[in-house]
Amino acid sequence: MEKTSENNLFFVCSLIEYIARKTKNTKKYIVQKLGKDKVSKIYDLAEVYHSENIDKVTDELIKELNIDEGSYVLNIKNGKPTFWELGRIYQRLILKKDKNPDMFIDNLIIILTSFIIPKLDNYDSSLYYENIDYLYECLISGKVL
Repeated sequence: MEKTSENNLFFVCSLIEYIARKTKNTKKYIVQKLGKDKVSKIYDLAEVYHSENIDKVTDELIKELNIDEGSYVLNIKNGKPTFWELGRIYQRLILKKDKNPDMFIDNLIIILTSFIIPKLDNYDSSLYYENIDYLYECLISGKVL
């Protein structure tokens, strides 16, 4: 069974992905708009937010943070994974870096603002389908291997 802290991390990652998709912005932009304090607050309240309608939660955050619609549009031929599926990938990368819950928020910010996230956004490439160990090696090397 997944620990509550890891499930909360999964929710925050998925929520950031959903806000980015809904507003056509990059994950990096959304993380920067949220800031560390807001990401921490969402993480702390994840169990409450998770029980609410995801559209309600995202709409409130978009309005509160004054997130305008961007122009980041994905060119996708073969369909795209759900925001929950990508949230799980981000969660696994963060856990691969450090399983200490005290480091989750710092590592979320590092990973979701890194070079690898736009690469994963290309769902027609093979990178999205790679295993976490490979993705993590790319992440720490600073390039796709």
